[in-house]
Formats: sequence, structure tokens, C-alpha cells
Amino acid sequence: MQRLKFGIFHAPFHDHNTNPNANLHRDLELIRHLDYLGFDEAWVGEHHSCGTEIIADPMIFCATALERTRTIKLGTGVLSVPYHNPLWTADRIVQLDHLSRGRFMFGAGPGALPTDAHMIGIHPSEQRRMLEEGMEAIMHLLRSEDPLTMKTDWFELNDAKCQLPLFSDIEMAVAAIASPSGPRIAGRHGIGLLSIGATMQIGADMLALHYDVWKDMAAENGHAAERDKWRLVGVMHLAETDEQALRDVEYGIEHWFDYLQHTAAAPQFCPEGDTLQERIAWVNETGIGAIGTPEACVRQIESLWKQSGGFGGYLCMDHDFANPAAKARSYELMAQHVMPRFQGNTYARMLDAVVRAQAVREKLNTEQADALQAWTDKHAGEASS
Repeated sequence: MQRLKFGIFHAPFHDHNTNPNANLHRDLELIRHLDYLGFDEAWVGEHHSCGTEIIADPMIFCATALERTRTIKLGTGVLSVPYHNPLWTADRIVQLDHLSRGRFMFGAGPGALPTDAHMIGIHPSEQRRMLEEGMEAIMHLLRSEDPLTMKTDWFELNDAKCQLPLFSDIEMAVAAIASPSGPRIAGRHGIGLLSIGATMQIGADMLALHYDVWKDMAAENGHAAERDKWRLVGVMHLAETDEQALRDVEYGIEHWFDYLQHTAAAPQFCPEGDTLQERIAWVNETGIGAIGTPEACVRQIESLWKQSGGFGGYLCMDHDFANPAAKARSYELMAQHVMPRFQGNTYARMLDAVVRAQAVREKLNTEQADALQAWTDKHAGEASS
């Protein structure tokens, strides 16, 4: 198995009865904590309604978080392309690429909340078509030296060109949930894929659909669907024991379910269960994630690997199931006991070092004791002369 990247997909999901200002600053602290733990990346969402996913501009959030971190990469997860002029989007991508010196990633999507699109007069039936058109323009602006003239019913570009080139070979990806739209665009432009709904109950079919459409479209356009650019998103909460994990999520899992079941008009994200016990069981029994020990998390990722044929990164769908301390501990357990299993098998190398040291311990222990005694005797002899 190749080295997996680990990160989060950060909507974020916050209880609308809690302080939004404190939540935004805690989001920034979370990114700093993940950076300290050695996570590879964080993808940040764009939402404008429903009172739960409260980051309106993921680019501003990423710019702030980049200044407070050292190695973790920050990306839009995702920027809602139909809501923005493609030229200004491309310019902001270039600027963040320069300011971060290669730590910014661009993730694109049509917009997940119909209430967002409704407020600016966009019908859900138009969003995926607009995403295709917007990405066509953005990719040209980022990759070509030629100015772009392009007119649609929602933007017009006349000899448009970014003032600066990209600083790096920036990572880019398109979101895929329940339709082939994202994989088609990713394949057409030779960029990565974020399978956000891949571990929901429709995931068994969606994983195959996502990859097959991506691969076929990539081949048609002279690209390759590279599995190391494929990221799967799932739900996790870890604790030292299964019992502790179940107690932890009693703190906030019901808000997440209530939001997706009764507030967000997103049929592709509709978890099941009415009681607390049913909702927890739904996560663990349907294979969409794991609430339990690090071993449960390992089994879930291994299952997804077998099911998908391989992928490049696993992203935890960040949530407030547990209180802040338990949530931070969950990510620490993932860094300590899950990530090394999929990143070069660090445990095996350390175990090898232990075994080799134990094999020669008795011999070296005797030699070390003899050496210490020899120098003690030498000193005593010199002191008495």
C-alpha cells in the first residue's frame, strides 16, 4: 500500500446554539493542532446559509490558517465555482499559491446547499453546468499563456489573463458526491477527485462510479486518473475504548444528524436514525465511518482500500460530535496509532530496531559494564599514584 495522506474535510459543522465567533477561532486552533500532529492537509468549505456551516469564504480562512501553521496544506473544500467570477477565482488561487509558497490547494464544486444558490438566484438544475463552464475558464487562466475570451449567461471574459503565473504545481481537485459531474470535470482537466459521499450508504456504488467516470474522461482527454490524487471522506471519532468513544459522541452527534435530516436540503447527505443509539449504530454498521478505537479506524480504511482498489488520501469529515478536548484527543489517537500504519509502516521499522537491539543486548550489556569498570579502575589507579 502506498503512503496515504491524512487530513480533514472541514465544513465546519457547529451547533447553531453555540458562539459562532468562538467556533471560528476554535476552527483555527484545530488546524494548528493538526499541523502539530503531522496531518497532511485540511480542506475548508464555503457555505452561506442554514446556520451550521459558518465559513463563508474558505480562501480567507485558509490564508489565516496558513500564517499560523508550518507544514500542513490548506485547501478549499470546496469553493462553490458558480458563485464567483472565474477570473477573480483564478487570481485568488494564484495569490494564495504565492503567499503560501505551495501550501495552498484548490478544491472546486457546484455548491452543496441549495439555500445558498437560492439567495443569489441560481437554480439547482444549473449549478453543475455552471461548474463545468467555470472550471473550463479557471483551468485555462491557470495553465495557458493565452488570454481568454469567453461568454456564458453568467460571466463574460474579454482577453482575460492572470497577472502572475502560479508559484507551484498546485494540487487541484473537484468534489464528487452523488452525480458523475465531479469525476467528469476532474478527468477532463487531469486533476484530483474528492469523493465526499463515498462512505455514505450509497458509497458502494459511488466509489466505482466516481473512479470509472474519472478514468474514462481522463483517458478521453489525454490524462490519467491517478489514484494518489483521489481522496475519500468519512466520519470518525476515536477514543481509547469503544465505550469511551460512544460516551464522547453523546455530546453532539444528535445536532449533526438533526441538521442533515431536517435543515440542510442535501439528499445526498441524509443519515438515518431517530434515537441517539440508532444514530451511533448507523455510523458503525453501515460502513460510513467508525466511532470506536484506533483499530476500528484502521479496519474502516482497509475496507475502503479493498473496496475502491486504492486511493491517495483519507479525510475525516470534521464534526463536533465530542467536546473540544475529546475531539482533539481523537485526532491525536489517529496520528499516533492510525497514520503510521498507512505511511511507510513506521511501526515495523521501530519493531525491527527493538528486535535487533534485544538480540545483542546481553553481549553489549556485558561489554558496557566491563568498559565502565575499566575506566573506574583506571581512575582509581591514577588517583592513588
